[in-house]
Amino acid sequence: MSNVDSDLWNEDLAPTTGETRTWDWKAYAALWVAMVVCVPTYMLAGGLVSEGMNWWQAVTTVLLGNMIVLVPMILIGHAGAEHGIPFPVLLRSAFGTKGARIPALARGLVACGWFGINTWVGGSAIYVIANALTDGSLTGAPLPFLGIDIGQFLCFIGFWALHLYFIKNGTESIRWLETYAAPFLILMGLVLLGWAYSEAGGFDEMLATPSQFVEGGAKEGQFWGVFIASLTAMVGFWATMALNIPDFTRFAKSQKDQIIGQALGLPLPMALFAFISVAVTSATVTIYGEAIWDPVTLAGRMGGMGVIVALAALVVATLTTNLAANTVAPAYGFSNLSPSKISFTMGGYITAGIGIAIFPWKLLATAGDYLFVWLVGYSALLGPIAGILIVDYFLIRKRRLDSESLFKHGGEYPAWQSAGLIALVVGILPNLPGFLHAAGIIGPVMPVFDTLYSYAWFVGLTIAAILYFLLAKR
Repeated sequence: MSNVDSDLWNEDLAPTTGETRTWDWKAYAALWVAMVVCVPTYMLAGGLVSEGMNWWQAVTTVLLGNMIVLVPMILIGHAGAEHGIPFPVLLRSAFGTKGARIPALARGLVACGWFGINTWVGGSAIYVIANALTDGSLTGAPLPFLGIDIGQFLCFIGFWALHLYFIKNGTESIRWLETYAAPFLILMGLVLLGWAYSEAGGFDEMLATPSQFVEGGAKEGQFWGVFIASLTAMVGFWATMALNIPDFTRFAKSQKDQIIGQALGLPLPMALFAFISVAVTSATVTIYGEAIWDPVTLAGRMGGMGVIVALAALVVATLTTNLAANTVAPAYGFSNLSPSKISFTMGGYITAGIGIAIFPWKLLATAGDYLFVWLVGYSALLGPIAGILIVDYFLIRKRRLDSESLFKHGGEYPAWQSAGLIALVVGILPNLPGFLHAAGIIGPVMPVFDTLYSYAWFVGLTIAAILYFLLAKR
């Protein structure tokens, strides 16, 4: 490309060429399977059981949420496959060549949060393995300020360091890892299900935990309120990837490959893993007398060699998800801030640093906070961006983008696209009071704001999409 501006272009952000388009539908399916099978996904479905759902209510909620989020995933992914550009570059069309840095950074910071959460989970698995092998020698008093002991912190840092190898070697090393890990992870999930089946005495016992929303239950009459917020949380779980999916579809051999691969790799594997999660979580009520929705805690209760095998699988599962879902997007996003100074690799290192600084173990304090503050909260931020991108690409631009203008100032795209920025802010605002209330930052708010917050992703996407269409048309 000629006449590009150095503050908008580097080799990592440049459109892909035919030689680098090596991903077929099997690669995308494997990518999603490897991302789906992870501890946060397990905690997601298990958390619904702890909130009062029975097994089929939880699995249905997960399936519906992922069928919904698949739609923007494929639509936004179309731009990557068509034009070979990553997410931060696609944003320049709707937000401007400089304005795009705001939503790209917002998406990147959310991914840093997820990176920290997954790194903490993987480090916790290593911690439990080490304690199982050494009779609990790593257990100690919590460190001041951190709130975790020295063994937990060192295991967290050790697992964090493992990511640096793949960050250094780029997206192809990540694709290789995802492809080979996917079948192994499915097998481990089925082995876990088989263990629970044997210990609980069959599916009748495993799935016997009743819904607390039916007559006589602890939460009778409250199902729809919890269901809507939970459905929004399910959408929010992959709302991050729905935005930066062009980071992966830009390597697609064809549009058909990214569509089929994603359709096969996301909703059904999520539903299967959700079933494994809720079945095993329900079985723990029979086996241990309580619902254990954290698989790391569950593995520690198993004891023997089983804990080592189970947690080794969890480490692999967490690594594959963290690299694909939570490293690529912020690496490109930070590179987009200053392409001449920050490469993809350097952006990945910045991501890793922020992942430590957020204290992720505090985000996972309770199932309720995990589902309804963190997941729903950032879906309120990302929904508007998705709505704006879809409207801009399909309705305003009619799928036509000037690739060269995306990399220079003064071309077809202004530095600051006011329509996109205004629509983003207005799309976020209605959900802000509900988020602040749910997070405990402010006291009670008007009921309408709590209701809007339950639909945060849908509300933000709809408002921003409509407003952007009206402003952009003007």
